[in-house]
Amino acid sequence: MADLTPMMRQYLEIKEQNKDSILFFRLGDFYEMFNEDAQLASRELDLTLTTRDRGKAAEDQTPMCGIPYHSSDAYIARLIAKGYKVAICEQTEDPALAKGLVKRDIIRVITPGTVIDSACLDDRRGNFLCGIFLDGQNAGAAFCDMTTGHTHVTAFSGDERAEHLYNELSRFSPAEAVLSAGAYDNGELVEYLCDKLSCAVERGENRFELKACEKAIRAQFGEERFASLPRNNPALIAMVMWSPRANRCSWAATTAIWPCATPAGKNALPKKQRRGQSRGNCIQIVIFTKRSRHFCTSFA
Repeated sequence: MADLTPMMRQYLEIKEQNKDSILFFRLGDFYEMFNEDAQLASRELDLTLTTRDRGKAAEDQTPMCGIPYHSSDAYIARLIAKGYKVAICEQTEDPALAKGLVKRDIIRVITPGTVIDSACLDDRRGNFLCGIFLDGQNAGAAFCDMTTGHTHVTAFSGDERAEHLYNELSRFSPAEAVLSAGAYDNGELVEYLCDKLSCAVERGENRFELKACEKAIRAQFGEERFASLPRNNPALIAMVMWSPRANRCSWAATTAIWPCATPAGKNALPKKQRRGQSRGNCIQIVIFTKRSRHFCTSFA
């Protein structure tokens, strides 16, 4: 990086933290993309590739392309519709007042399941972000529509758990899915999500660790609400507030999965909060919230 300009060093440092996203890097009145992002964006958005390194050999030139920042919504919508993530990197200080390099930082990461801009949404259907857990005994899924706060949690166990899971996925047709290790390693499931549902798929890494999720639920919602939830099953899975940059992004998804394989698990909910039908080893919870960072006020 010795031959790089300070601006390109800054770009590469930010890109290193957002490898899975197309980085929109604010330069003046434009969002610029460089290197692989520029090549990808030029192909998907029909943009012209250019470079600032015309005096260098072709193999040493840095490809780039850009779009006006004031018309970025339409370009972002096209990328999201194709299943890409977009990280927006803005100037965080006035360039006219900056001493040296202008400070920049990621202000939001837009994904197919977390987009809330109307330009990127279809008014005729929900736009669900989904978390999926699957192992040798249990299956669970949580669906959250970021635009409405509607969250649906469902869990299954037994021999028909996979069939029930596929039915739920088909019913909600999520735009994006975060998968547990067991779910991600299931090639048939990943193929179904990608090919049949055109769903963007991501491995959840440590987002499904039981103890960490229980701790997050307690911290976010308090002991009283945590105590009211079914948690007697050792396969308890919770997925709470996943976000690459939860403290700096403009969104946070709050969903949880509780596989409850026994009638005792279902009865762990207060009687006045329960309603619904039993379908074998299954529990379903529907949560309606006014804001995604406030826990449910009702179960159904």
